[in-house]
Amino acid sequence: MPIAPQPAAYRPASAILDLGDGFYDPVVGADFPETRLRFRNQRWADRVGLGDLDDAAWVRHFGRFEPLPGSLPQPLALRYHGHQFRVYNRDIGDGRGFLFAQLKDDRDRLLDLGTKGSGQTPYSRFGDGRLTLKGGVREILATEMLEALGVETSKSLSLIETGEALDRNDEPSPTRSAVLVRLGHGHIRIGTFQRLAYLEDTDGLKRLTDYALRHYYGDTSGDPVRLLDLVVGTTARLAAQFMAAGFVHGVLNSDNINVSGESFDYGPWRFVPVWDPGFTAAYFDHGGLYAFGRQPEAIHWDVMQLAVALRVIVDAQPLIDVLESFGDRYQPAVTDAMLWRLGVIPRGESDVAVIQAIERGLRTSASPLADFFHASFGGHIPDVLGDAFAEARAALAEYRPRKPRDETFWNGPPCAMLIDEVEAIWAAIAERDDWASFETKLAAIRQMGAALAD
Repeated sequence: MPIAPQPAAYRPASAILDLGDGFYDPVVGADFPETRLRFRNQRWADRVGLGDLDDAAWVRHFGRFEPLPGSLPQPLALRYHGHQFRVYNRDIGDGRGFLFAQLKDDRDRLLDLGTKGSGQTPYSRFGDGRLTLKGGVREILATEMLEALGVETSKSLSLIETGEALDRNDEPSPTRSAVLVRLGHGHIRIGTFQRLAYLEDTDGLKRLTDYALRHYYGDTSGDPVRLLDLVVGTTARLAAQFMAAGFVHGVLNSDNINVSGESFDYGPWRFVPVWDPGFTAAYFDHGGLYAFGRQPEAIHWDVMQLAVALRVIVDAQPLIDVLESFGDRYQPAVTDAMLWRLGVIPRGESDVAVIQAIERGLRTSASPLADFFHASFGGHIPDVLGDAFAEARAALAEYRPRKPRDETFWNGPPCAMLIDEVEAIWAAIAERDDWASFETKLAAIRQMGAALAD
């Protein structure tokens, strides 16, 4: 669950270069007409030793792509394939972003600084390599909300408006442009492994396996089965965290699943208003493949594609055995995540029954999800929420709160992030260049995060 960022020294890294140039293409960032700093994540800048940069230096690095001292000498567009809505696609890769730099945080983790909207690469195909300002604002809102709700997620570090007018089919055009910089624990996707398997590059698969184990899990074994075992564990946890947060990613393709088990790349995301397993986020997800309730299945399917790729360098049966453990790991993870958000201490054998009772109550009552968790934090479900929660109310009677409700946050309204509010925040920016509601929302989200944190 969330760990408060602590100030740290700047420690550059360039571990990705050890893989060799068969994994990426050096690229040059776009030369934007202007660079207006719109968001800087000071908390995480401090945590990776970038907090002392003044705004001018910040823009030079994250809007003009001046290399960070001691890190990568130039940006790298990473190569990968992937299943997109379960159709294999070889014609993808970093098409409007790149790996800009690597560094370490206060926990000695290798972190990647990746961009979105930084210009065309060899994998842009017919795209312009740009990001709309709205897309950047939406990603900041998503990552801030998920971080507060205890989800392992990339962090939005910087958003700079770039002064270009973009034409898009899915929003009024021309629209404003931006470049986003993400901070994440790894830039290696399941699709990165799939590409090497497709090319039958056994040496590359072994090197990538060693890289992922060493830098994401502190494991020097180089064992593909061990890597799959660790990825199954972290992705099962991620699926559980999505459910407890009421979050729908929208596009859980295998090129959007990171082998570090961290959520990233936010497009048509949504938070569910009520507990509705059939709720979808993407207007183009006509069959509900990535609906709210199908996300654990979708992530498991993607991890199976990692196993298929690793089959090139290891026997199948140990991989199959590991894959079959996904459900056994998901169930306790979702139980823990739900109890954490509810603010109670797990008890053991009774926990699954409690969560099942809560889910039944949420479905029957159609209570707003954010309202339910806000009112019930600490384990007491108010009577005003109705008889649908009678079973859950009784089951929670023996549970102790993990922290008191003495934060100011609990005396105010719940903090939700539904689509109408997202659109209203954007409308104020688009129509009046008014960022006040955006900044107010970020403050409210961070207040919630502090109230939920252990």
